[in-house]
Amino acid sequence: MTTKHNTKKISMAGLLVAMGVVYGDIGTSPLYVMKAIVEDNGGLRGINPEFVLGSVSLIFWTLTLLTTIKYVVIALNADNHGEGGIFSLYTLVRKGSKYLIVPAMIGGAALLADGVLTPAVTVTTAIEGLRGIPQFFDRFGNNQNIIVIITLVIIFVLFMVQRFGTEIVGKAFGPIMFLWFTFLGVMGLINFSQDWTVIRALNPYYAIRLLFSPDNRLGLFILGNIFLATTGAEALYSDLGHVGKLNIRLSWPYVKLCLVLNYFGQAAWLLNIYQNQEVQQINNLNPFFQMLPKGWLIIGVGFATIAAVIASQALITGSFTLVSEAIKLKLLPRLKIMYPGNSIGQMYIPAVNLILWLACSLIVVTFRTSHHMEAAYGLSITVTMLMTTVLLYFYLIQSNYSKWFAWIVSFFFGAIEIIFFISSIVKFFHGGFVAVLMAIIILAVMFIWEQGNIIRESAAEDVALKDYIPQLAELRDDHSLPLYQTNVVFLVPDMAEGKVGRQFVYSILDKRPKRARVYWFVHVEVTDEPYTKEYQIDMMDTDFVVQVNLFLGFRVQQEINVYVRQIIHDLMKQGRLPKQPQTYSLTPGREVGDFQFILIDEVISNVTTLSKWERQIMQAKLAIKKIATTPETWFGLEYSEVKHETVPLLIGVTRKTWLKERKN
Repeated sequence: MTTKHNTKKISMAGLLVAMGVVYGDIGTSPLYVMKAIVEDNGGLRGINPEFVLGSVSLIFWTLTLLTTIKYVVIALNADNHGEGGIFSLYTLVRKGSKYLIVPAMIGGAALLADGVLTPAVTVTTAIEGLRGIPQFFDRFGNNQNIIVIITLVIIFVLFMVQRFGTEIVGKAFGPIMFLWFTFLGVMGLINFSQDWTVIRALNPYYAIRLLFSPDNRLGLFILGNIFLATTGAEALYSDLGHVGKLNIRLSWPYVKLCLVLNYFGQAAWLLNIYQNQEVQQINNLNPFFQMLPKGWLIIGVGFATIAAVIASQALITGSFTLVSEAIKLKLLPRLKIMYPGNSIGQMYIPAVNLILWLACSLIVVTFRTSHHMEAAYGLSITVTMLMTTVLLYFYLIQSNYSKWFAWIVSFFFGAIEIIFFISSIVKFFHGGFVAVLMAIIILAVMFIWEQGNIIRESAAEDVALKDYIPQLAELRDDHSLPLYQTNVVFLVPDMAEGKVGRQFVYSILDKRPKRARVYWFVHVEVTDEPYTKEYQIDMMDTDFVVQVNLFLGFRVQQEINVYVRQIIHDLMKQGRLPKQPQTYSLTPGREVGDFQFILIDEVISNVTTLSKWERQIMQAKLAIKKIATTPETWFGLEYSEVKHETVPLLIGVTRKTWLKERKN
């Protein structure tokens, strides 16, 4: 939305951006939370003052405990060089245990699944508010088809504009959301002032009593709907890097005040009309729209639609960021990433955008009404919150907090979230299975990719590059062979202790002898810091073999071609590499020769004795790799000279072949 640097200091701009970027999801919750609670309890005929007070009390204390204390007070401290989110948190604590990858993968998959549901729920709920406008109702009545069509059009436009970037529009998000929250607060206050006794809901007694009250038809499972009020809390932590923790903390009190006033206003309105038979006849009653003063409904619907689009935009942008981080942490296959804006946070991933749009549109067409979608909403985010709590425990331990403090904090929030999770399970057969299915698919891809990397790395045969320096020197000076290229560059997945994969040396010496002036072996190491741009050189006492370790932050675009050309200029200035004057060139006095990047494509060898499980994992990984983006696109080599070579992937023990000679 904004550049990385200008919004993290405390400023009015920073506070406004926080409202536009961070609070979009949680800011649209008043559209559907009370609506879901009332409908699932049998509508207006099924509620009474104790039920209403208990419900709004549960909402208030959920916002206080989960959003305010867990995320605003505690989780925002777990920033990774200014960045937040479950993957940033994982990179902080992953040294604590190799198994911490599990909660990170589960939480990330669930958060992505939630990103599909948010646009569908929020936009549909906002558009359904049109029914309260007499002119619209007289023309279309309760026809849900027109609601679905309008929603699909808005969602289509929303996803299509992603390719152009949202930086300009994003600057308006903050002021609009500030006005939205003010609107929420004022409309809530107008109704709240009609029954100040709702203030009793601040007493947690009413919340606890409702859970065991016979007036509450869902019992403990009502928490599945209550939880919808805090679904944006995880996004609040994920968007930490956009605005900084201080701006989030300073803007949250105003946001929470406006949210609470609106919920209290809806509660006061319900207490005034729940016995009104005329209002009881309204289908799909939504307290948020119904409590608006006469003449304000059309403004409310328009405002709600804009807020829903902004909330959806924030979730889409968050999904792009989440996928990008997962790719660079080797949890997902490489996908094409574009940067249409002027900041690194302004990214666009075409494949993810297409999948999100198709999935979101399918949900709208399948579930049709917002009430049905609410059944699928919230289940996945409870899983993400639980996984964040697990990682927070290790963060507190590593941050030198006492084990008792870490355990008490984790147990307290974990217990609350487990209760919310159990209460959301009832939604499984009413639509929650959709969110679970999406999360499982994403998690399966992550699992295959991670396990494939483990299998590949555990059995990879590495050789010491230093042992082949004499052969490379002889090949370089062998003028009986034509010069293959001035600079030959191999992108190697690992380069620990001066060793590289055997297949790279095989490509130079055996597959076809490649005589070059300089042999480059480039390894990219994704650092825990988000914006690192550093490199390390080892030339092994030669002037023709260069090992390059590129240290790039997990949010940095990997433009290998650009980085290698900078490094060769640096080495020539230092006298460590001889100049490479070019006789023929558009650039007079050019001193850097041509490059060829060699990319090794691996296939599983038939003579490899893998177990059935390992072979299935590796075949699945290679299949996924084929439909992901090309290495050229990922490494920024689209306009460079690139050659692909295929080598058999030998993993495990090589199967022996015994042939018997047939005698004549």
